[in-house]
Amino acid sequence: MKELSSSEIRQMFLDFFASKGHEVVPSKNLIPQDDPTLLWINSGVATLKKYFDGTIVPSNPRITNAQKAIRTNDIENVGKTARHHTLFEMMGNFSIGDYFKEQAIPWAWELLTSPEWYGLDPEKLYVTVYPKDQEAKKIWQEKTSLPDDHIYEVEDNFWDIGEGPSGPDSEIFFDRGVAFQDLADDDPEMYPGGENERYLEIWNLVFSQFNHLPGLTDNSQYPELPHKNIDTGMGLERVVSVFQNGRTNFDTDLFLPIIHATENLANGFMYDDRADSEVNISFKVIADHIRAITFAIGDGARPSNEGRGYVIRRLLRRAVLHGQKLGIKGQFLTNLVPFVGDIMESYYPEIKQNVTKIQKTVAAEEKRFNATLTGGLSLLNTVIEEAKKSGQNQISGADAFKLSDTYGFPLELTQEQAEESGLTIDVDGYDEALQEQRTRARAARSNNKSMGVQNAVLTDLHVDSKYVGWSQTEVNDAEIVAIIGQDNQGVDALLDTVDADRTVQLVFDVTPFYAEMGGQVPDFGDVLSVNGHVLARVVDVQKAPNGQHIHTVNTISGFALGDKVDLKIDMARHIAVSKNHTATHMLDQSLRNILGGDVHQAGSLVEPEYLRFDFNHEGPVSEKNLDNIETLMNEEIAKNLPVNWLETDIESAKKLGAVAVFGEKYGDKVRVVSIGNFNKEFDGGTHATSTSELGLFKIVSESGIGAGVRRIEAVTGLQALSQYKAEEKALKDIATTLKAQKSIDAPEKVYDLQNDLRIAQRKVESLESQLANATAGEIFDDVHTINGHTYIASQLKVSGMDGLRQVADNWKETYPSDILILATVVEGKVSLIVAASLAANQAGIKAGDLIKAIAPRIGGGGGGRPDMAQAGGKNAAGIEDAFTEATAFLANK
Repeated sequence: MKELSSSEIRQMFLDFFASKGHEVVPSKNLIPQDDPTLLWINSGVATLKKYFDGTIVPSNPRITNAQKAIRTNDIENVGKTARHHTLFEMMGNFSIGDYFKEQAIPWAWELLTSPEWYGLDPEKLYVTVYPKDQEAKKIWQEKTSLPDDHIYEVEDNFWDIGEGPSGPDSEIFFDRGVAFQDLADDDPEMYPGGENERYLEIWNLVFSQFNHLPGLTDNSQYPELPHKNIDTGMGLERVVSVFQNGRTNFDTDLFLPIIHATENLANGFMYDDRADSEVNISFKVIADHIRAITFAIGDGARPSNEGRGYVIRRLLRRAVLHGQKLGIKGQFLTNLVPFVGDIMESYYPEIKQNVTKIQKTVAAEEKRFNATLTGGLSLLNTVIEEAKKSGQNQISGADAFKLSDTYGFPLELTQEQAEESGLTIDVDGYDEALQEQRTRARAARSNNKSMGVQNAVLTDLHVDSKYVGWSQTEVNDAEIVAIIGQDNQGVDALLDTVDADRTVQLVFDVTPFYAEMGGQVPDFGDVLSVNGHVLARVVDVQKAPNGQHIHTVNTISGFALGDKVDLKIDMARHIAVSKNHTATHMLDQSLRNILGGDVHQAGSLVEPEYLRFDFNHEGPVSEKNLDNIETLMNEEIAKNLPVNWLETDIESAKKLGAVAVFGEKYGDKVRVVSIGNFNKEFDGGTHATSTSELGLFKIVSESGIGAGVRRIEAVTGLQALSQYKAEEKALKDIATTLKAQKSIDAPEKVYDLQNDLRIAQRKVESLESQLANATAGEIFDDVHTINGHTYIASQLKVSGMDGLRQVADNWKETYPSDILILATVVEGKVSLIVAASLAANQAGIKAGDLIKAIAPRIGGGGGGRPDMAQAGGKNAAGIEDAFTEATAFLANK
């Protein structure tokens, strides 16, 4: 047997079928394009589906590819078996209504056994066929040198995934010898097609010849396809294991460099290809998962809590957990990405080209998980040990939820870890815990508005300052205890006096001004002298490192340190902000009530004009739920619920049922704000005194802002009323335009209008078809010949490009010429279309080339496929020149 690398095996496959007239199609992106039925490209044929169902006709009916694919339905088996992978490559050759079994089978045999190609020993090859497919069996017997006793009939050899193309298949197996026969000789599964490791399936030839119609359940009833297809699949990883005599797919050059690189990171653990140990499983899982992660991120997917992003996140976390089992500390997966790039460079150079970007994403996600991993694993191991000691066979739902909520362990990972120890998870208990809001007060890791890094003036500022804004909006005789500004050298310093027209920062011994915190914007207002003159305008308030409220002011008059002043808040702004802050608390509660207890706040912004609330939730919130949230909010507003607050210790606050606010840091004493019996939260902001002050609540928008994070923007009071009035006016305008007597009748009028439009469109399409048929009858007899090529060139009076396409479709039914060239002018716009038959393509005439040659004559450009192309332009006078140019083009072919 030849010694071939994985890249040589892949390239040899593609070269072989290229020599048989196949177009080599590059591997497509793992993220399906225009195919909502797939999460990932999961097979070699997945990118060719439109060819197989006839939606698109390929320029070359013979296609070959090596397609990367991802499957995650058996993710838990990766590493435990010899063949399971998440990312794999499927090599295949495809015929779209061209050749069939008579060529597909001999070609497969030639590739596998010819010394010029793979050169496998024919005696080691076996095939299976569908019992009713005697045609395929006969071809194997007569067109190859395969012995008759190497052909097995297997009832399962029929490829059928539901409605659509289906048919019998023929699987090819390689006999790996008795060294791979672990079971007894009398094992009933020890045959090609049985469950064993000796006879390894390396290729499947699917003869797509039947159409599985709706309602049919017996394949003997399936009608034959008008155009039969060939669809084959050869797993690269399997074939490489044959040529490199790997005990499993992992014992090849596709995985071993990654495994060996992992060994260098592991704490003394080594990979042994002869063993089926837990250590080996970890090495295999890491090697498999980093390949899938690398390719998925390289193709544009990103880790998240839903969809493809969740797959990446889950794979990465599984790999990290297995790294822990090997004694690997800290981040390590990012170090393996370059090895994936090196291995796959020959066919996927983009991985190596983008390795830094991929590493950056992997590192960020790995860091995120590692931040909580150690504590999570310790807790999980403790839970497992305690369950075993007490004779239990199940981990409680509460413990599983804690691992998920606190340590980021998805339930699936906890289940896998538990199963390895012979335990199960109380899933019902987990679901129950998930529905409870178990918010934990955590110290904020950072504060975007923290002033601790500004300078020593602030960090060393220890003057006393008291905030009284919860109960007062004005303060008389406040003392200026600090003035912070730039001295004569332009350096921040504590000042004794300040002049007019300066921007400085002030600290008062007592202040009613709220400092920006928890998403609520600060109060604005005035600093006045004791006799009522405005000394400065407050334009920002932030908390200093030592807790004082730092007021940024624009001075109007001069004043000095120690002066007594009156402080007055801008009440209109303050009231508007306070109402919207109360609304955020109510919205937080409404989201939990409507969407479920697992929803929790992820940030907020409270402005005078509107409020913004971010929360964790997978996927968009439905219109129905948004309406329910809005309704609940307005019902609670109408109840005129009192808004009260009290200060207490944290434990007492929790017993009251108060919910901690996102990102806040709490001391020994906390402030709890209650909105009737509707909501209780830890909070330090300002609020309305009752819900009726909000007046009205309206959601303006709901959108996604990141992985698993949604954002609602809303308005209250007069802003909400303005929003409703604007929408009401728009509806009235629509009603007036539609001549509806009442605005409420407008939707029905729109439905009627849409129905009338559909009827009109169908009439237009019918007339277009009739016109196309009539036009075709006139022009298809006017066939010209030049240089042995027949062509039709005509300017038509149709509606535009759609009309030209209709005529071209009629032309394809009979092909009265080799080439069709059509033009039309509608409102000064020129449309050109060129169609070419298969005979024309084979003679070197491609529609895309011809359209590019003649489009400049109409002042435009275009392109398309070899069989059909189109162009647009604005020079109607150039149509005849375009036809002349087309004649010259054909004359030169």
